[in-house]
This record gives sequence, structure tokens and C-alpha cells, in this order.
Amino acid sequence: MIPGVGISQAGSTVDSRLAIGDCRAVTTAPAPEPAGDSSLVLAAREGDRAAFGGLYARYARMVHGILLARVPASDVDDLVQDVFLRALPRLRDLRDAARFGPWIAAITRNRANDYYRQTRAVAAVTESLPEDEAELPASNTAPDAEAAAILTFVRSLPETYRETLILRLVEGMTGPEIAVRTGLTPGSVRVNLHRGMQQLREKLNQASLGSGLAPDSSSGRNSAAEGKSLLRRRNEP
Repeated sequence: MIPGVGISQAGSTVDSRLAIGDCRAVTTAPAPEPAGDSSLVLAAREGDRAAFGGLYARYARMVHGILLARVPASDVDDLVQDVFLRALPRLRDLRDAARFGPWIAAITRNRANDYYRQTRAVAAVTESLPEDEAELPASNTAPDAEAAAILTFVRSLPETYRETLILRLVEGMTGPEIAVRTGLTPGSVRVNLHRGMQQLREKLNQASLGSGLAPDSSSGRNSAAEGKSLLRRRNEP
């Protein structure tokens, strides 16, 4: 359980656990137009839980995708909640309320970096424990091996490509939506998607050849399409 953060501003108090809990069920709804980001941010600063829920619903997919490009999939959901818990008390530090998307994207990337610093610290401690005490319990559910393999290929791409590609393939965001949410230019998003897909097809083709299969001329494209479907299914709630 992530502890709540109560903040009192302008006479209002927000329990971020409740604010996040209220809007978790609507994160798969189509995101509204970003024109309202400023009003949502300003209202959330004053303790409006519904406004904070609107921001969560609008940006949770982006935060999830950025994290999935960087940290183990099993930890992504908890870290999504943590990102918003960290962002809420810092809203007054955001100078341009219309730039909430790029701002929370930066917080998300920083949280992923913190994750690995903490992981290294935990690893250093567990290495000093007896072997039986250092072991972690195994997962009760085996992930889909094929989807996991494809996700591994995507995550082996350069950071810029893999983040944009996961937002497109896994989170289902359109190119223009990715540009608006992250603050990237539409041209940069198009380039990242085009080059990322090219590299992903090459990796899938190489994997097919390595497994002894004889792919035809369209195998790279078919493999990428199948990979997209598998990744989507693996990350559906």
C-alpha cells in the first residue's frame, strides 16, 4: 500500500490515495483534448479531487508507457501510482500549467532512474545475506513468453525509439496524441515511430531466422503486427 499524501492548499485538503482510486477505473477512456490541462492543473492545485482525477485519466497511459520502456513490467503499475503521488504535491512548482504533459513525463523518467538506484541498493544488501534469505518468491503467474520476448526486443531499441513505440503499440496512443502529451514535435514522433518500427522488424526477422524459420518478404511486417497484438493483449487490464 502506498501511503497517501495529504496536502492543504487554500483551505482544501486532498488525499491522493482517494484521488487516484477515484479515477483508476476510467484510465482506459479516450483522453479529452489537452486544451483543458491548464484549468485542470489550476483546480487540482486548489484541492479539486475531480480535476486531479481528470489529469490522471488523461495521462496515465503515457506514464505507463514511459515506465514500461524502462523498468520491469511487473513493477510498472505500482510506479504509475507513485508518479502521480509525487506529482500532486509539486503542482505549484509547475510554472506553465499548459505544460503538464511534458512535466509529468520528466517526473516519470526520473522515477524510473530512481527505481534502478534503489534496486542496486537492495541488491547490495541481499548479496550480503545467506542465500536462502536473499531469495525472492517466484511469481505465481507465468507471463506470455512470446509477448515478453517481443517486449524485450522493443526495449532493446534506443531509448527515444522504444518509448515512442511503446506509447503507440502498447498504450494505443496515436502519433498526434503522443506529440501533444509528451511535448515532442509531430515530426519527431513520426521519425521515432518510423525508425523504431524499422529496427523492430529487423530484430524480429533476425529472431525468425535464428529459430530456423524461413520468413518470406513480408515476414518482418507480419511479425511486427503480431507483436503489436500480443503486446496489447498482455497489457490489457
